[in-house]
Amino acid sequence: MPGTYEIFVQMEFSAAHFLRGYKGNCAGVHGHNWIVEVFVRCPGLNETGIGIDFRDVRKAVKDVLDELDHADLNAHPAFQTVNPTSENIAAFLYRQLSGRINSDSVRVSRITVSETPGAGVIYSEE
Repeated sequence: MPGTYEIFVQMEFSAAHFLRGYKGNCAGVHGHNWIVEVFVRCPGLNETGIGIDFRDVRKAVKDVLDELDHADLNAHPAFQTVNPTSENIAAFLYRQLSGRINSDSVRVSRITVSETPGAGVIYSEE
C-alpha cells in the first residue's frame, strides 16, 4: 500500500490585535510573534522524488503572511466581523493557502497557529 507524504513549512509573523468582547488582558491592544505551520498532503512524488517543492509552499505562505505582518489585525478585512484569534487566523490562512496551493495532486491538510510557545491551534477541513 503506497504511503502519503505530508510536507510542512514553518514561518512567523508579528502583528497587533485585541479581542472584542473578551473580559481580560487580551481586550487591550497587544502583539504576538505568531508561529505558523502549513502542512500539505502529497499522495505521491514526482520524478525527482518531491511531493511539492518547499520553495513553492514558502512563497505562497509568505505572500499571505505579508498581508498580516506588522499589521493591526483588527483592521484587516478578514477580521472585521470576527475576532483575530489564533483560531480565526488559522481558518483564514487555510482558506487563503488552499486557493494558492491546492491542485489535483496536493492539498493543504492543516494549519497550526501559535501565539506563544507551547500554546496554539490546529485547523483543518478534512
